[in-house]
Amino acid sequence: MKRTQHVVIIGAGPGGLAAAMLLAKSGVKVTIVEKRNHVGGRTATMQQDGYRFDIGPTFFLYPQVLREIFNAVGHNLDAEVPMQRLDPQYRLIFGAGGELLATPDPARMKQAIAQLSPQDAEAFDAFMVRNRKKLDRFKPFLQTPFERWSDLAKAEFLKLLPMVAPWRSLDDDLRRHFKDERIRLGFSFQSKYLGMSPFRCPSLFSILSFLEYEHGVFHPTGGCGAVTQAMAGIAREMGVTIHLDEPVEKVLLENGRARGVQTTTRRLDADAVIVNADFAEAMRKLVPNRVRHKWSDATIARKDFSCSTFMMYLGVEGRYDHVAHHTIYLADNYKENLKDIETRHCLTENPSFYVQNASVTDPTLAPDGHSTLYVLLPVTHLAKSKDGSMVDWSQQTRNFRQQALRQLEKIGITDLEQRIRTERIFTPSTWQSEFALFKGATFSMAHSLQQMLHLRPHNRFEDVEGMYLVGGGTHPGSGLPVIFESARITSRLLLEDLQVEPQWEPVSSAQTIHRQMLGVAS
Repeated sequence: MKRTQHVVIIGAGPGGLAAAMLLAKSGVKVTIVEKRNHVGGRTATMQQDGYRFDIGPTFFLYPQVLREIFNAVGHNLDAEVPMQRLDPQYRLIFGAGGELLATPDPARMKQAIAQLSPQDAEAFDAFMVRNRKKLDRFKPFLQTPFERWSDLAKAEFLKLLPMVAPWRSLDDDLRRHFKDERIRLGFSFQSKYLGMSPFRCPSLFSILSFLEYEHGVFHPTGGCGAVTQAMAGIAREMGVTIHLDEPVEKVLLENGRARGVQTTTRRLDADAVIVNADFAEAMRKLVPNRVRHKWSDATIARKDFSCSTFMMYLGVEGRYDHVAHHTIYLADNYKENLKDIETRHCLTENPSFYVQNASVTDPTLAPDGHSTLYVLLPVTHLAKSKDGSMVDWSQQTRNFRQQALRQLEKIGITDLEQRIRTERIFTPSTWQSEFALFKGATFSMAHSLQQMLHLRPHNRFEDVEGMYLVGGGTHPGSGLPVIFESARITSRLLLEDLQVEPQWEPVSSAQTIHRQMLGVAS
């Protein structure tokens, strides 16, 4: 009788949990080791003084991928995690004047655009048609691994080049549709999900705003942390063991192959290891530099990393029912904000920001008559500016907090200071020290052309045999839908190497993807 093979997953984030479900469905023994006292990683719920906050993601987009994973293991996402499609999706307020109430209803959306720029209203339909085709054609490449440069030369990928237009930035791409800069910002601020400026982000990522309008922006009851809680519950039902409060000290190597992990309390032997942690920081801590020929410490240090975030989690007495569930304020000096974040590595005056006021939709997050506010300001990751200085958050946090409170008045959140009943602040230093994010970069490695597809760390990690990656640091990239897709890619590769037949999808499905990549299927 064939021995049951064992896989250890480092980290109980969304990618690790999804991979655990898929592997367990195929009969593999799975153990997850998580250093924190809860599952979910940054996609988790933080509770404080009777208030509940999402730590990281607050937009739940494109649920189709996770819905397919749930269905594959015999569960129904919509039954397990009730969620509401938001309408309006969010409110955009422009420091340069005007606002845009983004709605998934095409007729109302065109009316909203027309109030700012009549000439751009009719371009919305063309934007949707073009990006619907772009996503449909590019989807197979988000569902399959890229392990070598020659993958780019496959027939189907080459056919895509005119549509993907890698030589254009996201803003350049949107200029083909929208003349008003505010409208373009309204369809490109989503590049912040990747930690990038729309003026540097590749044009492919126009599909991000398309996804919102085509497939919706959702709020799971209880927040996005409710999703990972449900995933962990299913994984445990399937026999997955989850160890919490147990940091991994190193990956056990034997002749260049991963053979398990050593935690603070035990040794866990395994046939394969999946790393679901920040790639840069995990590699530097868990795998000796001498072993990593392609991804050495020096190579990692040279890579381009995303921005970081200054976070305020506020439990507030009273409600702000006139404030939308999601509000994005785009400052009139938006481009200068981005330069401060990406190149100058300093703090900025009049920063752009995002606020989630989820209590207008979800009463479970705060006591009766109270509300939660999640405030995010994009800031530089931990890096030196040209003069050699670095933002010292031990000195700057108090002043920047006051600046953030003043900014909130611009979207109608007034008298806030006296109504705060509980508060937590995360800075880039917090993200680095408490969440082990390299340089405090909350969106991992940036998604520039030089760090996409085969140039990103591979799902089947190239430096260590028997080691695999899942999450935002590997292909296809960051953001919950593609993190879930990375779990499917990684699980397929791992099962193939273990010579175990996937039991969570028809074999023909994977074969179809590979045929498309080879140019056999259209």
